This record gives sequence, C-alpha cells and structure tokens, in this order.
Amino acid sequence: MLKIIILGAIQGLTEFFPVSSSGHLVIAQHYLGMTEDVVLLTALLHIGTILALLTFFSKDVWAAIKTPKTLWYTAVVTAVTSVIGLCFRKNFETLFNSARLVAVFIVINGLILSLTRFFKKGKRSPGLADSALMGVAQGLAITPGISRSGFTITTLLARGVEKEQAFRFSFIVSIPAIIGAFLLEAKDVDLSIHLSPLAITAGLAASYIFGLAALSCLSKIIKADKLHWFGYYCLSLGVVLLSILKT
Repeated sequence: MLKIIILGAIQGLTEFFPVSSSGHLVIAQHYLGMTEDVVLLTALLHIGTILALLTFFSKDVWAAIKTPKTLWYTAVVTAVTSVIGLCFRKNFETLFNSARLVAVFIVINGLILSLTRFFKKGKRSPGLADSALMGVAQGLAITPGISRSGFTITTLLARGVEKEQAFRFSFIVSIPAIIGAFLLEAKDVDLSIHLSPLAITAGLAASYIFGLAALSCLSKIIKADKLHWFGYYCLSLGVVLLSILKT
C-alpha cells in the first residue's frame, strides 16, 4: 500500500506541475519494482487529481458554464485534442514500455519550459486561435514525459496571453479532455489485477491532497514568472535518468 500512496503523491504533484505525471509514474514504477499495470494505476489515481482540479477551480468552472464564449473555446480545445488522441493513441501508448524513451521526452519537456524565461509578458485574453493551438499542444502531450499543463501554458504564454489567464484557461477548458482521457484509460484497464480497497482509497487521497497543493503552488510560481524553474528540473532529471537507465 505504501508504494501506491507514493505513486498517488507523485501523481498529485506531477499532474499539475509541468513535469509530466505519466512520465514520472513510469519511472517510479520502474524503480519501485511494481508489477501492476501502469494503465490501471494511472486511471485510478487520475480520479483524485480530477477531483482536486474541480475543487480548486470550482468558482471558475461555474462561471465558465454561464459564459457561451468560454464554452465555445472549450469545445474547440476538446475537439482538436480528441482528434489527435483518437488517431494516435496506440502510438503514444507504446512509448510507456520504455523508461529510457520517457526520459528523452522529459528532457524535451525541460527544453520547452526553459524557453518561457525569454517570453515577453502577455497582456491579452485567450481567443479562438489560442484554443485551437492549445488543443494541438494538449493532444501531443499524451506523450509520456511531455507535460500537458506545461505544454499548453507555454503555448498560451508564447502567444502573448496574460500569465494568470494562461494558467486558469489551460486547466479550465481542458477539464472535458482530462475526464475523457480518464474514461478511455478506465475502459481498457485489466480488472483481473488485484488492488485492495484500502490501498486504492489511500492512493486517491494522496493524489487529491497533493494535487490541491500543486495547483496552489503552481499558481504562485507562474505569477512570479518562474515557470522555467521546472524546465531546469526536467532537464536535470532527464539527463540523470538517461545516464542510468538501460531500457
């Protein structure tokens, strides 16, 4: 059960920190020597982070539901992401089999985040074109090692969207896609794998609590223009993993 709690904490932190939750879970399972299906555990732990997301942005979600423009942008993001996900899902899933390949994408993720240090401060709100490009970024972020939040926020910042709006927009309009991805994962899990209800509950609680903490912390980091810090972390982690991983 302790291993699942550790994975839950990792999921909660890395789902929202721009460092790739899927990549960290693959690496963590590799070193914890766990035999459980990574798809099953990812699906279960995603429930906790989805609840954390809905809790943290509850007021924003209700406001978005009442705003036709936001609903339209959400539909655009979801549609673009869905097309990419459905067309290339099998290709992305094969990448989970190689921890070393995941490490390569963690390095790429680090390079992407490091670029934010050189972005000019944006002053505008996101628009339709931003939504379409965010959908593309979100779809490509299915790749283990590439952070969904990191790639989408970076895309919005690069296009001149104000940092606080980029943070909130990235998460709020992505909620349908995140829930959809969870349902796709849940559909394909191997239910013959035994996990105790207590272990599942503990893992969910860990992912929920650490997810809330990560969102709060990320909001402050983005306001302070320090998103590139995560880039340095990913670059360092990826290089270390590449030097010690064999497969």
